[in-house]
Amino acid sequence: MTLSASHPLMDGRTADSPLIAAYRGKTPSRRPVWFMRQAGRSLPEYRRVREGVGMLESCLLPELASEITLQPVRRHDVDAGIFFSDIVIPLKLAGVDVDIVPGVGPVLGAPVRTAADVAALPELTDEALEPIREAVALTVAELGSTPLIGFAGAPFTLAAYMVEGKPSRDHLGPRTMMHADPETWQALTNWAADASGKFLRAQLEAGASAGQLFDSWAGSLGLADYQAKVAPASARALDHVRGLGAPLIHFGTGTSELLVAMRDVGVDVVGVDYRLPLDEANRRLGGTVPLQGNIDPALLEAPWPVLEAHVRQILEAGSGAPGHVVNLGHGVPPETNPEVLTRVVELIHSVEP
Repeated sequence: MTLSASHPLMDGRTADSPLIAAYRGKTPSRRPVWFMRQAGRSLPEYRRVREGVGMLESCLLPELASEITLQPVRRHDVDAGIFFSDIVIPLKLAGVDVDIVPGVGPVLGAPVRTAADVAALPELTDEALEPIREAVALTVAELGSTPLIGFAGAPFTLAAYMVEGKPSRDHLGPRTMMHADPETWQALTNWAADASGKFLRAQLEAGASAGQLFDSWAGSLGLADYQAKVAPASARALDHVRGLGAPLIHFGTGTSELLVAMRDVGVDVVGVDYRLPLDEANRRLGGTVPLQGNIDPALLEAPWPVLEAHVRQILEAGSGAPGHVVNLGHGVPPETNPEVLTRVVELIHSVEP
């Protein structure tokens, strides 16, 4: 189970890039930085190309998804593209009735709450993933030596949407199901793990140089529940891509208490949100893995001297880890001024690695 000889990691295009060097714990030629949600609503060029096109549709039109992925790389000189897609795309491609409702988020035609509901879920086929492979191939051809990061939603976050049928504040439905009906919960998270794992694998095989598992809602869980009811499914998702040799990153929000357990599902890099200083994250992880993060997105609106001091503080706090890729501690807010992001990138690149 390896990548093809023409893959960017194998043919030399991205193997020595600052991003991959830092992910592998080596000293990069410059400090690498990219932003979660860098491809999207903060860019006027994004709003232009998306006009009149639904969110999920835009993810499944290969040329459009590729163009959106490339926009922030051109504009900001970030050290990676992050594949423009959505965590519910594997559901959509499997044939589950799901849509992104503006101002709400992912909404399912019917929630998945019983053993019969889970048994009726369609399987995601390799053929269905063809638009994803095509979009990645188009993007990688344009990126050259800049790596593309593939991504997928972690099984808990996918399952949370599926049980609730829509976004939720406290994720009470899935947290109840894992205890009230553990067999159905396990079957559901196994289904979600395989869908996400196949989705990520398609991206990596088609040319992405790293893969990130996003667990947006894992912060609603205590450590014991995470370890017993969620971590096995996350490990199962990653089993689909483990042998490929591409660095794997695990990120969740509100997960300061779960960092060690999130590393232990078997990843190379741990993403840290804005709530926990990187030096403390590194201490909790025993200095074992490179870190990614964790500029507070709220400070992107602050006066430049305040933001600059914060970015320099992040660089200092991350310097003790085996490697550090600068990112936000969550996604780019839609109202962010793109010029601020460009200036942040220039600042980070100006500091010696």
